[in-house]
Amino acid sequence: MTPPEDTSPDAWKHADAHSTTRESLAEVNASVSVPSQGVWWRKLLAFVGPGYMVSVGYMDPGNWATDLTGGSQFGYTLLSVILLSNLMAILLQALAARLGIATGRDLAQACHDSYPPVVRTGLWILCELAIIACDLAEVIGTAIALNLLFGIPLVAGAIITALDAFLILFLMQKGFRYLEAFVVALLGVIAVCFLIQIVVASPPVMAVLGGFIPKAEVVTNPAMLFVTIGILGATVMPHNLYLHSSIVQTRAFERTDSGKRDAIKWATIDSTVALMLALFINAAILILAAAVFHGKGHTGVAEIEQAYQLMSPLLGLGIASTLFAVALLASGLNSTVTATLAGQIVMEGFMRWRLPHWARRLLTRGLAIIPVVVVTALYGKSGTAHLLVLSQVILSMQLPFAVIPLVAFVSDRSKMGQFAIPNAVKWLAWIVATVIVALNVKLLFDFLF
Repeated sequence: MTPPEDTSPDAWKHADAHSTTRESLAEVNASVSVPSQGVWWRKLLAFVGPGYMVSVGYMDPGNWATDLTGGSQFGYTLLSVILLSNLMAILLQALAARLGIATGRDLAQACHDSYPPVVRTGLWILCELAIIACDLAEVIGTAIALNLLFGIPLVAGAIITALDAFLILFLMQKGFRYLEAFVVALLGVIAVCFLIQIVVASPPVMAVLGGFIPKAEVVTNPAMLFVTIGILGATVMPHNLYLHSSIVQTRAFERTDSGKRDAIKWATIDSTVALMLALFINAAILILAAAVFHGKGHTGVAEIEQAYQLMSPLLGLGIASTLFAVALLASGLNSTVTATLAGQIVMEGFMRWRLPHWARRLLTRGLAIIPVVVVTALYGKSGTAHLLVLSQVILSMQLPFAVIPLVAFVSDRSKMGQFAIPNAVKWLAWIVATVIVALNVKLLFDFLF
């Protein structure tokens, strides 16, 4: 087999001289075939998958609480915030895909080859904390869903989530497409569950459409602003940027300038369409909360268990609460799969450490399960609710350290060559990065003081 053509810019060719860099997720790199000829939709289908895996992070259990709060307290008003945050996510994920395809590096590898050891070690530690925090939210969400559906105690439910490490190993051995199919299938389950509930709730169409139009009170009303910051701050997950920049390289596109340009186009379409599904899910949670809770005077619903208990009685559909819990379980399972995979990418990219895949995944999951088990055993359900909030704060703290390097890399022509983003996109990306960082700093400040 002829090695792929190397067209990486000089700035990183020198970094490679003494580097032991290998392909990101080497066991599945370039493993998904891409047709070189034929109708356009066959090529699009070959690239469909990574975007849906990334979209999982935008509808994980950590986002559910903010969407429930926004809908129950303020009706449909904050739909505009969900739309805005989703548009930001579409831009950043497109940049992550561009970085991975154009340079052959994921974001962690790019940081390793660009920064001195002290900086990259610090970035790695922060990123590992963020992944553990994200995993924490997924473990809690999955454990709550198992408790609601089957009466399994939260501690036992948290321990059961460790099994996903073996599920990932099994699916990746069969091929990366199997892992993507698993994730997409669960996304379908989530979408169907919420679609049924939305149809039964029958929210007023004009009120829903009006919610997507930004209103001044979103920033002038302090209570609404606080929830707005929570929605925006919890939307973009730092591990998603590392994940996306890696898994787009699973496609066996031609490693030439024209091949990369083509791959960037299809990967961007894939992630944009997939994130529109994430927009639907997040909007559906808020619309459901607005129609079922806010519309009937229950404006204080903020916790998942509370929403589960009220859903069937208020909606008048016996299966509504079960559908809600099934969607939560699917969301938790999906999110744990992608967060655990991101853990492998980050460790290998930043530190060049090689662990057996099963050991790396069990380590990531174990670091998330232990605090959940301890806190649940000591403080019960109220403790896990506080732990969920803490996990979102930790994620907020780490986000700037992922977004800023990403925008800096894709803006740098010495690193990206002809694939560097145009000036207009660069300014837009820096504005988005600044807004996200400012909102997360505000969220952290409110939490601490």
